Parts: sequence; C-alpha cells; structure tokens
Amino acid sequence: MRASGPGGQHVNKTSSAVELRFDVGASVSMPDQVKDRLRALAGSRLTADDVIVVFAQEYRSLMMNREAGRARLIALFRHAAVRPKSRRPTRPTLASKLKRLDGKARRAGIKSARGRPAPED
Repeated sequence: MRASGPGGQHVNKTSSAVELRFDVGASVSMPDQVKDRLRALAGSRLTADDVIVVFAQEYRSLMMNREAGRARLIALFRHAAVRPKSRRPTRPTLASKLKRLDGKARRAGIKSARGRPAPED
C-alpha cells in the first residue's frame, strides 16, 4: 500500500508501506490466556473482528517496512507471552507500626504545645 505524508513524486508512484494483519481468534497455537493479554496489549490496533493490524511506513524501502512491521508484531507476541507476576499482599512489620505511632505521638505533642497555656490556680 502507499505511504501517507509528504514525499514528492516518488511517494506517489511507489507502494512502500506495509499493513500486517493477525487474526487472534483464529489462532489455534496460542493459549487463551496469551490471547487475552495480546488483545489487551493491542489496544486500538485491535479491530472489531478480533484482528490485530500493524502498519509500518517508517522506511522508504518495502522490505525494511516489512521487517519493521514483523518485528513490532513479534515484540507484541513476546510481551503477551510473559505471564505477569501475581502480587502477594504483605503486612507492615511491628517495627514500622511502632515507628509510625511514635511519629504520630510526637506530632500530637508538638501541636498540643501550640495552644494556650493552662491557667494557674
């Protein structure tokens, strides 16, 4: 397909842009979890028909654009193949709790000292 943007006479008569399409739903070799992550990562590149569209037009050469598009698609696959680590909830340590309470008590003392002095009898 033809690349968009400025370029003069040469760009009007050559087709150097590349559009790669990958049907996520029809892929049988990919596990469902990877497909779901791939759909999430694709974002606006995913069509309503469950097809990922990668458009490459950075280079003047058709072959270089083809390689750039493939590289971007492969990078997307690799990123989707990595299973994210599940976060294990942690609890604060006793020392951190005591430190927090000590800081609060110190701050409360500073603030209470700002008030009016107690009347003397």
